[in-house]
Amino acid sequence: MEDSNGTSPVRFILLGLTNVPYFQAICVLAFLVMYLITLSGNVLLVIVVRINSKLQTPMYFFLSNLAVIDICFSSTIVPKILINTMSKDRSISLLGCALQMYFHLALGATECIVLTIMAYDRFVAICKPLHYRTIMSKTLCSCLAAGSWSFCFMNSAFHVSLTFQLPFCRSHHVDHFFCEMPPFFRLSCKDTFLNEIAMYIAAVIIVMCSFFLTLISYIHIISTILKIRSSQGRQKAFSTCASHLTVVSLYYGTILFMYLRPRSTYMPETDKALSILYTAVTPMLNPIIYSMRNKDVKGTIRTKLIRHSVNQ
Repeated sequence: MEDSNGTSPVRFILLGLTNVPYFQAICVLAFLVMYLITLSGNVLLVIVVRINSKLQTPMYFFLSNLAVIDICFSSTIVPKILINTMSKDRSISLLGCALQMYFHLALGATECIVLTIMAYDRFVAICKPLHYRTIMSKTLCSCLAAGSWSFCFMNSAFHVSLTFQLPFCRSHHVDHFFCEMPPFFRLSCKDTFLNEIAMYIAAVIIVMCSFFLTLISYIHIISTILKIRSSQGRQKAFSTCASHLTVVSLYYGTILFMYLRPRSTYMPETDKALSILYTAVTPMLNPIIYSMRNKDVKGTIRTKLIRHSVNQ
C-alpha cells in the first residue's frame, strides 16, 4: 500500500477521531443522534414548507434549499464516520474518497452562498418592503438557487481533480475522519503550493465574499431597524433575522478558520473538532434554530402534521 515511486495508493486509511474503545462508543452514539436529528429535522422542515401555502415565499424556498443541502452534506460524511468507528477496517477507496471530498466541498460552498442569498432576501424584505415581491421574483430565486448549486459543483470538481493529481507517496494514513483537502496535502511528496493557493483563492471568492456580502446586508438591515420608532416593530424585525444570524455566525466562523489559516498553524485535533462543528453540528442545529423561532413553522407542525397523525 505504501508507495515509493511517486504513484498514489489504491486505498486510504482514515485514522478517525480516537482509538480508545470507550470514546469510540461515545462518538458513535453522539454522531448517530446528531445524524438522526439532522435527517428528521430537515425533512420535517421541507415537508412543512411544502404543505403550508403561506410558506411559499422566497425566504422558505431558500430555507428548503438549505435543508436539502444539510441532509446531503451530513449524509456524505456521518455514515462513513459511524462505519469506520465501529469497524476494524477504516480504509476508503480512492474513488470513494474523491467522491466524498467532491460532495463535501460542493455542498459546503453551496451552503455559504445560500446563506448569503438568505441575508439579501432579509435585506430586501426589511429595507425595501414595497418592492419585495418585484425584486425577489420566482425567476430570480430559481436562477440564484440554480446558479449557486452549479457554480459550487463545478468549483469542487476543479479542486478534487487538482488534489488527486498529486502523488501520495508519504503515507496512505489520513489523520482525519473524512477526506478533506488540507490533510491530503500533507500526504503528498510533491510541493502543494499551487494547490494551496487555489484553495485559498476559492475560499476568498466563495467564503470571504459571501461573508462580507452577508455583513453588508445586515449593516443595512440593522440601520433600517434602528430607525423604526416602535419598540414592538424593532423586536419583530430583529426576530426575523436572529435565526439566520445565529446560523451564519456558527458556520462561517468554523469555515474561515479551517480554510484561511497559514499552513504552519495546522493542529490535527483542533481541525477534527472544528470539522465536527460544520459537518455534523451545524446541519443538526439549522432546522432547530429556524423552527424554534418561527411561529409559522411551529403552527404548521401542530395544526397539520400532529393533528393529522392523531386523527388517523
